[in-house]
Amino acid sequence: MRRTIYNEDHEAFRSTLRDFLAKEVAPHFLEWEAAGHVPRDLYRQLGELGIFGIEVPEEYGGSGLKTLKYEAIINEEITRAGVGIGQTMAHSGLCLGYLKRYATDEQMRRWMPDFITGDAMYAVAMTEPGTGSDLAGIKTTAKLSEDGTHYVLNGAKTFISGGLLADRVLVVCRTSPAPAENRRLGLTILHVDAHAEGFAVGRKLDKIGMRSYDTAELSFTDVKVPVEDVLGEEGQAFRYLAENLVSERLQCAVYDVAKAQAAINFALDYTKQRMVFGKPVASFQNTKFVLAECAAETEAGQVMADKALEMYDAGELTPAEAAKLKLFCSELAGRVVDKCLQLHGGYGYMLEYPIARLYADTRVSRIYGGTSEVMKIVIAKDLGL
Repeated sequence: MRRTIYNEDHEAFRSTLRDFLAKEVAPHFLEWEAAGHVPRDLYRQLGELGIFGIEVPEEYGGSGLKTLKYEAIINEEITRAGVGIGQTMAHSGLCLGYLKRYATDEQMRRWMPDFITGDAMYAVAMTEPGTGSDLAGIKTTAKLSEDGTHYVLNGAKTFISGGLLADRVLVVCRTSPAPAENRRLGLTILHVDAHAEGFAVGRKLDKIGMRSYDTAELSFTDVKVPVEDVLGEEGQAFRYLAENLVSERLQCAVYDVAKAQAAINFALDYTKQRMVFGKPVASFQNTKFVLAECAAETEAGQVMADKALEMYDAGELTPAEAAKLKLFCSELAGRVVDKCLQLHGGYGYMLEYPIARLYADTRVSRIYGGTSEVMKIVIAKDLGL
C-alpha cells in the first residue's frame, strides 16, 4: 500500500541522511562494530546535520517540530543501510522526551545548546542488577544534603544504552522510602554529570547484537548532584516513566518494521544473484512463497506503525495501543528476519552479510522497551482481565 505519512520535507531529510550514511558511516561501520561503539565525533557530525534539534522547541534553539516522524525516518534509513549510529536514539528519541516534558525553562536553556550540537550526549539509567522490569524495586539512592543544596547519589545501573560515551545521564533513583501500599512512590529522576567525581563507567557489555551501540554498567559513589538538576518533581519518576513508554514503544515498533523490510530487501538482492542448480535462488517456488509471506506480513505491520505515528502526533495513542503495536511488530520482525536469513543458506550465518548482523540485532526487540510478556500483561489489563 502506498504510504502517505511523509511529505516533501520528510523526504528531503531522508535524502540528506541517506547520503550522510553512505559517505560517513557505511565505510567505517564494521570497524565501529568491532570496537563496540561509534567514534565520539560522529555525534558532533550528527549535531551539525541538525538531527538532535528537530524536536527541540524553537525558543531553545531547535526546529520546534512536534512529531516522531523524523525519528522514524532515521530508524528506516540506518536499517536500510545496514548500519548504526550509536546512542542517537537514546539521546534524541528517548531522553529528549523527558527533558521537554519535565525540565524547567531555566534547565532547558542551560542544557539544550550542548544537547543539540552533540557536545553533550545523553543516556537514561533505569535498569539495575536484579530489578529488570521491576522498576519499583530500584535501590539506587539519593539523599538530600543537610544544607539542602545537593543530593548524594549512590548505587549501580546496568544495560545502559550509550552509557560508555554519555556526558549526561538521567538517573532514576530512590529519594525516599517506598510506602508499603505503593512501591512506585519515592522515585526521582536526577540529571547527572557523567564527569562528576564518584561517577564511574564499569564494563562495556559484550552483546550478541547491536554491537556498535555501546551498552555499559554505571556506578555512583557519593556523587553530588545539585538540587537545580532534579528533573520534574521529586518522587514522581515512576509516573514519568510510564508517561514516556508510549513514545518509546512506538519507536521500538517502527524500528522493528524497518528491520523486517530491510531483511526482505537483503533477501531479494541475495536470492536474485545467488545461483543454485544453475538457477537464481529467487526463481524457486519456495523462495517466492517465503518472500511473499514476509512482504504481506511486513506491510500489515507498516500500516499499523504508520497509523500509530499519526495517532501519536495527534496525542491519541494510548498505552495499550502502543503495547499492542510493539508486541505485534517485534514478533513480526523476529519471524521475517529469521525467514530471510534462511534464504541466504550458510552465508546468512556469516557476519560479513548484513542479514546475519540484522538477525543478531533483532533478537533484543522482544526484550527492551518492555518484554513481549509485559506487553501481553498491559493488553490483557486493557481487556479487563
